[in-house]
Amino acid sequence: MTILFIGGGNMATAIAGGLIARGRAPSGIAFVDPVEAQRAKLAAAFPGAQVHAAATADTVTPAKIVVLAVKPQQMREACAALAPHVAGVPVVLSIAAGTRSTDISRWLGGYARIVRAMPDTPSLVGAGIAGVWSSPTVGAEDRASASAILEACGEVVPVDREEMLDAVTGVSASGVAYVFYFIEALEAAARAQGFDANDARRLAYATFAGAVKLAVESPDDPATLRERVTSKGGTTERGIAALEAARVREAIGEAVDAATRRATEMGEILGRG
Repeated sequence: MTILFIGGGNMATAIAGGLIARGRAPSGIAFVDPVEAQRAKLAAAFPGAQVHAAATADTVTPAKIVVLAVKPQQMREACAALAPHVAGVPVVLSIAAGTRSTDISRWLGGYARIVRAMPDTPSLVGAGIAGVWSSPTVGAEDRASASAILEACGEVVPVDREEMLDAVTGVSASGVAYVFYFIEALEAAARAQGFDANDARRLAYATFAGAVKLAVESPDDPATLRERVTSKGGTTERGIAALEAARVREAIGEAVDAATRRATEMGEILGRG
């Protein structure tokens, strides 16, 4: 099975690297990227993979699956170049944010076997999670093929409705930045308490990484784990009270809601015309 990536940027190379690490031969992977310097990087990074400057009948026809890995603003142009050659491809997987399947189908000349995914940036280090939605016209085998590609970089969460991908954006794709925001704030607080920059960062990173590891490996939910750390009348109880007074919980919910709404707006904007 040949996997053809339209676009050879960070996410495409991360997925390709994950697939190769899992045993896929580089000869079964192909890239289309119009930028010569990027093609040279791809050829050097993946010896044996096919690297092309444009989507042609010869490059597209052998593909078992085409992965649209371009920026949302480039999607219409990429689909227009792909449209004359895509009819025989079993399934097209889009990992671009915001672009709706109806618009992708329209730009592909009516092609309808589309799977959409919303991965997050930790996918670049093999620790990501992606929401994935499949058009009803995509068969079980092709859905499994698309999921297997995404699993090369982390976990997959199927959603029943395409619009739920906007919520995936709000929770996990944008949520990565919320986590960095919290780490940044914890680091700044440590410095305010007198730690130097290096130790403040070490404390913030290790605290967050350790808490996540503990949560992942525990059978208990986060609320129970928090309660165990929060002794009556102790330091943690006082700190949690400050967070509650500042409405941090509500603010996180508002952030997810705002990002979800913006994902919906961007899909509408990108699909115009």
